[in-house]
Amino acid sequence: MPKVRTKDIYEKFNLELVSGEEGIDRPITMSDISRPGIELAGYFEFYPAERIQLLGKTELSFFNELSANERQLRMERLCTDITPAIIITRGLDVPPELIEASERESVPVLRSSMKTTRFSSRLTNFLESKLAPTTAVHGVLVDIYGIGVLITGKSGVGKSETALELVKRGHRLVADDCVEIRQEDQDTLVGTSPDLIEHLLEIRGLGIINVMTLFGAGAVRSNKRITLVMNLELWDAQKQYDRLGLDEEKMKIIDTEITKITIPVRPGRNLAVIIEVAAMNYRLKRMGVNAAQQFTERLSDVIEDGEHDDN
Repeated sequence: MPKVRTKDIYEKFNLELVSGEEGIDRPITMSDISRPGIELAGYFEFYPAERIQLLGKTELSFFNELSANERQLRMERLCTDITPAIIITRGLDVPPELIEASERESVPVLRSSMKTTRFSSRLTNFLESKLAPTTAVHGVLVDIYGIGVLITGKSGVGKSETALELVKRGHRLVADDCVEIRQEDQDTLVGTSPDLIEHLLEIRGLGIINVMTLFGAGAVRSNKRITLVMNLELWDAQKQYDRLGLDEEKMKIIDTEITKITIPVRPGRNLAVIIEVAAMNYRLKRMGVNAAQQFTERLSDVIEDGEHDDN
């Protein structure tokens, strides 16, 4: 099922439907927009017919210079059976040749009062958001000091309980149990909650609680960029855990790699505080302050001084 149809942008941007109403349910498959200036000049060799076509002041001014026969031919070639829509900006007059061709091919012709560049920018942002690659991850997403922390781990390890403690400490819940993730840019992942379970936390033995009702609107948010993954796992005595924090593990979600920290879970460890500190430490690292690196350098200096003293 298509994620976006022509009808969606018609409603979203409050556009005027001029002609081609039959094609209002056409699917939009890409966020790229075409301004067919060179096509109006007669060159259709590489015409991206599957994109939304945007006609502004420049394109229509040139079009009006053409002969009556050329105008008719150009508009017939512009309207194809896969063109989602042709949009006229600045509230300009729609050429009768376009109305005629669009009705024949059922290509919706829409009109906006906005300037071409501004409309193009807003439409691209909307389409990129809607058509971005998506996935769903089992975990909890919390906003901790402005850092989007995705808490993962096997069922029953304590993800939701940790999230509840973090909310009590003043942080904000985005999603529990299922996190819907979309890749908005090459390195930008944004997590949201499915509508059905938005603002809800499931605590074993207690049931489902509504975080917004219990803690107020400040305890939740609808979406957050994910920058850190905290993987909770039951303590394994045989496993060597990172004790300095020099090694940086990565986790790939869609096409984006994100820093991942594995936290061993056992009784007595306050996971909420550990995750809170990990988020603050991650912020410090991004600001250029790396405590593990500084410790290693100091340790090297001490070893070197000891070697000099021996000599």
